[in-house]
Amino acid sequence: MYQILNYSFMQNALIAVIIISPILGILGTMVVQKQMSFFSDALGHSALTGIAVGAILGMTNANISMIVFGVIFALLLNHIRFRTKIATDTIISVCASVSLAIGLAILSRGGNFAQYSSFLVGDILSIRQSELPILGICAVLVIAYWILSVNALNATTIHPTLAKSFNIPTRLSENLFAVILAILVMISIRWIGVLLINALLILPAAASRNLAGNMREYHLYTILISLFCGLLGLFMSYFCNIATGPMIVIYAGIIYFATYMKCRH
Repeated sequence: MYQILNYSFMQNALIAVIIISPILGILGTMVVQKQMSFFSDALGHSALTGIAVGAILGMTNANISMIVFGVIFALLLNHIRFRTKIATDTIISVCASVSLAIGLAILSRGGNFAQYSSFLVGDILSIRQSELPILGICAVLVIAYWILSVNALNATTIHPTLAKSFNIPTRLSENLFAVILAILVMISIRWIGVLLINALLILPAAASRNLAGNMREYHLYTILISLFCGLLGLFMSYFCNIATGPMIVIYAGIIYFATYMKCRH
């Protein structure tokens, strides 16, 4: 076990998992609370459109185009959610499908999609040491944001009208959460993958919700489950020669169904 940590790529991946897992988990608690699983899934799918827009504009850094497009897309989805009377999951699903189709259409021109296929599943083993400080800064900012905003987010989720009566800026709170979520999702896409990012947001929080008796336990269990699945998935992927992202999701899924069955009994 210890021998695999002699490889620099495993060291980098281990640090990345320790950083990414808790912050995805903590944001996932609010995604589950707000019933925004479609929203976060749409954000993940919009990453391909962000890459496509960057390619059209000649941008060499796909991360920048993904983040910019992701933030705009998240704010647009929020605007539509607040203004339309159509079911939220329907309108978000429509936006996600159209965005994904546009991205695939642009990136597949001339049969060139193969060079972008890695974004679908991701590869956390490809993370470089120079990218770890960026993740660390993101983690600090997310934690600071969470400490300052969690009460407002909970109030807005539980009773928006009551939250407004306490002068909580509900719309600003919702938009800020959407922006933070979009930035983190877009940064993580290269290592987690478009197809799996939503699962890593939802599964640990959903499993924790099956176990927790209060909000404090809910957040704590989510962080622990995220870390456990991230670390176990990383090491098992090395020994089984399987992509890390799918392994993490598989273990998170097993824990979710185990906690679900426990609740049923």
